[in-house]
Amino acid sequence: MTTTQAVEGSAAHENTGAERTVFLLAHTGRPAAIRSAELVVQGLLRSGIGVRVLAEEAADLPLPPEVQRVDSEQCAAEGCELLVVLGGDGTLLRGADFARTSGVPMLGVNLGRVGFLAEAERDDLDKVVDRVVTRAYEVEERMTLDVLVRNNGSVVHTDWALNEASVEKAARERMLEVVTEVDGRPVSRFGGDGVVCATPTGSTAYAFSAGGPVVWPEVEALLMVPISAHALFAKPLVTSPRSVLAVEVQPKTPHGVLWCDGRRSVELPAGARVEVRRGAVPVRLARLHHASFTDRLVAKFALPVAGWRGAPH
Repeated sequence: MTTTQAVEGSAAHENTGAERTVFLLAHTGRPAAIRSAELVVQGLLRSGIGVRVLAEEAADLPLPPEVQRVDSEQCAAEGCELLVVLGGDGTLLRGADFARTSGVPMLGVNLGRVGFLAEAERDDLDKVVDRVVTRAYEVEERMTLDVLVRNNGSVVHTDWALNEASVEKAARERMLEVVTEVDGRPVSRFGGDGVVCATPTGSTAYAFSAGGPVVWPEVEALLMVPISAHALFAKPLVTSPRSVLAVEVQPKTPHGVLWCDGRRSVELPAGARVEVRRGAVPVRLARLHHASFTDRLVAKFALPVAGWRGAPH
């Protein structure tokens, strides 16, 4: 199976029940998200599609009574045809929690800055509603990470990530001493700010800021990128998707912290070991466009391409 696997939305996501339902998640702290949510809800309801929202967000949204309110649980999207997320990267990563648990495809509308996970922009709301109504979208699967923390040989924490799992120093004034490992063999020991273990999806996020390579989403691989390492050899590594990456916090170093997608964290005592492998459950993304990742990269980062002439015909 490739990292991205497109299937027709109309064939794969038709509800067996009488009513189609879309789960809507919005960054209600942004006025733009509230207005966008109102427009999406109105468009879906007019087309006979039910809408479900989190009860905690409902109070901040101008919603008609027929909109379903549910508790903020990871299974809140269960049984829905699609998860539509309105917001920036943080909101999209929050939506990924629901998408992964339920298996429901996530369609992101970017209201932030870069928004690599998003498929549409705020000006595309009418198009988004139309594509949802007509099921004119495809779905691709994105690789995730399963993360495990050991201390004194015992598993003390498990987690997951869509973008990255990062082992970082907890104190600004002290370096974190670590040993990195790939497939049970040590690679390098160094002090620094930490290490990012990422998916191809996460290669344009934290790993990119740390100096890692951009990896096309259809490439199946894992990345290990040191953060500000004080070492002669502390280069970004690209490994097999079947590899197991490990970061060991050394015994005589200050404690560190594990961050998963920058959203969930757990303290790492000296001597802790973090193991990262390909996740057993992917996240499914709904796609509206057939644009290549190259074009997406150029657009999102506003890369200069003036002077390009293309291959001769």
